[in-house]
Amino acid sequence: MPMPMEYRQASADFDRFILDARDLAGLQTTNQAYTMVQAVLQTFRRRLELEDAILFADVLPPVLRAIFVAEWDLEEPKSPFSGRVALTREVQALRPDHNVSPDSAIADVAAALRRNVDEAKLDRVLARLPAGAADFWRA
Repeated sequence: MPMPMEYRQASADFDRFILDARDLAGLQTTNQAYTMVQAVLQTFRRRLELEDAILFADVLPPVLRAIFVAEWDLEEPKSPFSGRVALTREVQALRPDHNVSPDSAIADVAAALRRNVDEAKLDRVLARLPAGAADFWRA
């Protein structure tokens, strides 16, 4: 079997995604965008059971999938979905001295994600996840 194209194109696909995230959020650098993306993914991950997180990870492109699961503390207690303001503050709390995520960070990352994945597949998976998951990824 040949190497799947998603792995062959992983770096180029991630570059396209991170530029989308940067531009949508009005950030200056891809380093700033990376921190925002990492924080959004971790904030979402904290609200999922492992089985649900794996379902979600399967719709992500390879580099985003790796970021989503990296440095995961499986002992960390699961958090409930809460309002967008509280979730955004959690996003902004990751490396606060270097995090310039705007108040629109979650929506910006959601919009970038939707530009770079199969939206129908993403929505099918989100429909299977706990209440609040689909709202989290609304752009």
